[in-house]
Amino acid sequence: MRWRWLVATGIAVASGVATAATTPSANQFDPIVDAVMARYHLAGLAVGVIDHGEVVYTRTLGERVAGSGQPITPDTLFKIASNSKAMTSALLARLVQEGKLRWDAPVRQYLPDFRMADPWVTEHMQVGDLLTHRSGLREGAGDLMLWPEPNDFTRQDIVHALAYLKPAYSFRAGYAYDNLLYVVAGEVAAAAGHDRYDALLRREVFEPLGLTRCQIGAWHRDAVGNVAEPHAREHDRNVVINADDAEIPDITSAPAGGVRCSLTDMLAWARNWLAPTPQQLQWLTPGQRQILWTPYTPMPISAQKRAWNGTHFYAYGYGWRIADVDGALTVSHTGTLSGMYSAMVLLPDRKSGFVVLINSEAEDARTVLMEALTKSFTSPDDAHDANWYADQLDRAAATTREASKPPTSQPAATTELRQQFGRWRDPWFGTITLCAQGDAVRFVAAKSPRLTGTVMRAGQRYLVHWDHGDTDAWLSFPSDAKGALHMSKVDPSADFSADFEDLSFHREHGCE
Repeated sequence: MRWRWLVATGIAVASGVATAATTPSANQFDPIVDAVMARYHLAGLAVGVIDHGEVVYTRTLGERVAGSGQPITPDTLFKIASNSKAMTSALLARLVQEGKLRWDAPVRQYLPDFRMADPWVTEHMQVGDLLTHRSGLREGAGDLMLWPEPNDFTRQDIVHALAYLKPAYSFRAGYAYDNLLYVVAGEVAAAAGHDRYDALLRREVFEPLGLTRCQIGAWHRDAVGNVAEPHAREHDRNVVINADDAEIPDITSAPAGGVRCSLTDMLAWARNWLAPTPQQLQWLTPGQRQILWTPYTPMPISAQKRAWNGTHFYAYGYGWRIADVDGALTVSHTGTLSGMYSAMVLLPDRKSGFVVLINSEAEDARTVLMEALTKSFTSPDDAHDANWYADQLDRAAATTREASKPPTSQPAATTELRQQFGRWRDPWFGTITLCAQGDAVRFVAAKSPRLTGTVMRAGQRYLVHWDHGDTDAWLSFPSDAKGALHMSKVDPSADFSADFEDLSFHREHGCE
């Protein structure tokens, strides 16, 4: 069935490459893992490889908390971030299979309060559309309601806010990654399944597949144990960031990126897709599996992807990315949260693939691991090693860093901005205050405590330098009392979840 839909899209895949007889060995994987661990000074790393349906390699290195002496093991829990999306789509598929949900049903059938900015889209958005990143929203639209954590936004706030997020293009007309609609998908599941999202995910996904360590919703860190903390690299050492409290809360972003799993769990999850047992094929039928892996939304193919992988086809399914690499079909996803990176790459036609879990700020490390490990299957004679890919990324990053140097700035004087002081409201994000605190002008978001910072002057412009985080934002003040305060990223290439561009504040009153 996979070949039928792939050929139907006009993409030819060389079956001889996809079923290459060469079997990678631990002797090939160890140098890749060792090189990446050493080059990027990772706090911790877990890697597992499957070939022909069997786990053939696992490796764990580093620590759960840098300097603690607590080793990463196959049972250590990592935040898998957006790899959670495939689990949310599988939950919806289970509900469809049980007759509780329809892929083509309007979202409003399950969530009557659901609204998009365009009334036509409101009426015609289907359940399947929530999973395909083709809603018309800007990339990362509304993500400031999810991150930085912790914050006070609820899933009901997100459903309410969608009506105020203006589309950047037409419905189903193109690809732009979003997280909010996966949160909405979780609410659809809750409505159709008559239970909380976290309870449904445990009952319908974790328990049937034996994902015994995976966590969702609220749980106790010390009772579960063996939990990796996220790290950043500071002054040549790894430092914990966004450390967990003893009580892990049920986070708003859970359906989009809130699952935590171990390497052992993730390999079991992968094998369910690559070599399902008869019981697993009853859990989710071949028909529903095909629906999840059908390409719905074409995705842009970067020059790097073309050059490194010869990719001609790249699309998004329901919670999965589908592409050709060196002529082989791949189904994959990545996950990114501050201080945590994950990846799963599957090669269905040889029942092979791998999982990568990292508890460090490590985008390049993940990219190198994905490329080098994939090549072990798709192009085993490729002469490029892990350090070659790392060097290529370093050269590209040097150009980007030069183009995105932060502007020289200094704290703005309270006198020059006094007419802008007060409380301002955006219809989806809520209120902020711009008020004097001592000699400084401070920006404070009411529902997002970590979005606080000092207003700085840079030439003739103003920006907010955040107390936490590094994605500073320009402030564009209105020219009259009825105008709107707008924001934008100082570094245009910064993470798209810093969604300042969709904000439009109007002043309500002065500082109290």
